[in-house]
Amino acid sequence: MTIHLNSQTDLEDAIAVLVKQDKRLKPILELTGMPALRQREPGFEGLAHIVCGQQLSTASAGAIWGRLTAAFDPFDPELIRKARADRLGRLGLSAAKIKTLKNIARELAAERLNLDVLAEEDADAAHHTLTALHGIGPWTADVYLLFCLGHGDAWPAGDIAIQEAIKVGLGLKARPTVKQMAPLAEPWRPLRGAAAHLWWSYYRVLKKREGVIAK
Repeated sequence: MTIHLNSQTDLEDAIAVLVKQDKRLKPILELTGMPALRQREPGFEGLAHIVCGQQLSTASAGAIWGRLTAAFDPFDPELIRKARADRLGRLGLSAAKIKTLKNIARELAAERLNLDVLAEEDADAAHHTLTALHGIGPWTADVYLLFCLGHGDAWPAGDIAIQEAIKVGLGLKARPTVKQMAPLAEPWRPLRGAAAHLWWSYYRVLKKREGVIAK
């Protein structure tokens, strides 16, 4: 059964289980305090929002997203599928992102993709479904599963902040690679998504400590 993190209470319950399950997490939680649940809009809009923000500063991504949602209200995949590429480009989207969004919209229209179903799938299977789409990389897939669908076991193995936090928190000699992150997270199944929230909180604590974060 898939566990969901749809409320702050869900997250707090999951963190409580994790701390009992893995004693190494107790001192991490004592330093961070209870993490706050991070949520984003679900469905096509949520996935499109993440895609639009790829490899951009927060300010630039916000400006493009603002223009896009103002131009397409409601933000419907069918409208994006039918929109001219040059119109989308004038709103600030790159050719690669336009191709990605149009492809997702086509998959939804053809009913080859159902984003709601992913919330109930095994995290690894849902991750594979998303990364099979053009332009959706592992980080985008995991962030969508965790923040937009509240998937309790989504694990952003490629997130550098989590990698760095785990390195320091678990006393590792080097930042773990994406491949190494999978076995490291095994003790936290089926709540790896809650663990990710905890490690992000720990990273923010580390950033405030001068000289702790390795360059």
